Amino acid sequence: MAGPDDRTRGDVPIGRQSDLIGRQIAAYRVEGEIGRGGMAVVYRARDLRLGRTVALKLLAPELARNDTFRQRFAHESRVAAAIDHPNIVPVFEAGETEGVLFIAMRYVAGQDLRAMLDRTGRLPVADACRIGLQIASALDAAHAHDLVHRDVKPGNILVAEGTDADHPEHVYLTDFGLTKKSLSLTGFTTVGQFVGTLDYVAPEQISGKPVDGRCDVYSLACVVYEMLTGGPPFQRDDDMALLWAHQNDPPPPVSEHRPDLTAAVDEVLMKALAKTPEDRYDTCLRFVSALRRAGTGAVAEEPPQVREHEPTRVDPRPAGAFPERTPPPAPPHWAAPVFPDGR
Repeated sequence: MAGPDDRTRGDVPIGRQSDLIGRQIAAYRVEGEIGRGGMAVVYRARDLRLGRTVALKLLAPELARNDTFRQRFAHESRVAAAIDHPNIVPVFEAGETEGVLFIAMRYVAGQDLRAMLDRTGRLPVADACRIGLQIASALDAAHAHDLVHRDVKPGNILVAEGTDADHPEHVYLTDFGLTKKSLSLTGFTTVGQFVGTLDYVAPEQISGKPVDGRCDVYSLACVVYEMLTGGPPFQRDDDMALLWAHQNDPPPPVSEHRPDLTAAVDEVLMKALAKTPEDRYDTCLRFVSALRRAGTGAVAEEPPQVREHEPTRVDPRPAGAFPERTPPPAPPHWAAPVFPDGR
């Protein structure tokens, strides 16, 4: 149990794993630590009401003390929980207990895209497009609810085992529960800083301009670039040089790293990585669909529009692999944590 130095104002300490193992937080019994970042720790926990395993994210206690953050956290957590999409990790509950904000979500005992790329290196174009389409569908569904992710990166993309040879993986996007905008509005970032991961951050985020879904198009393009080449588009020795590159330097063509890729693939990535949002694709699905056409030479149909109450379900197989009316199989019950500041 926590000593007197570990608890102030009733806060649940999240700094020591041993303090919480076996403890009950809200309706969840903590079983073990999954991972941690600068502003949150995620635990495997047991839902005592329904008898299921969940991923329980506990935010740093100082966040709960800020009224503005608490209000925005509650609002955006409700929005995130309301998005019913097969490629978004479901949020079961978000709330506050003992001075700590928490998010309970589906538990995924799998790897994220960061771990996958570290293990496999660059991917074939077909694999990158198949994964990218699922991420794009999730992002466009969030944008239809006026929710911009702002931190799309391999560590926030979960790659679960698929159901068969035609569906080799099922991809989930996570970390919608911790709003990046709220952190910047409440003083947890200082002037000139932002919340996001430098390798994948859009130029308008760096400069502090208003962002919309095209900000996520840029970040997704950085992720796709890494899937194709083995590294993000800009790699510099220090953070300031990296920020400058995102704002001013053109990305190296992917064909410089992959001679097997055509100039058409270069053109698609250049458009998605444009410095000005107006010069990019207006949706994530249009970007990845264009990439698939460029990579395969196939003429793909216009991507479906995401409707607020009819979330798009993107099948990862190439077009024409099965009859149009055949529904994709149900995804496995997986979920996992991702942190706002780690990869």
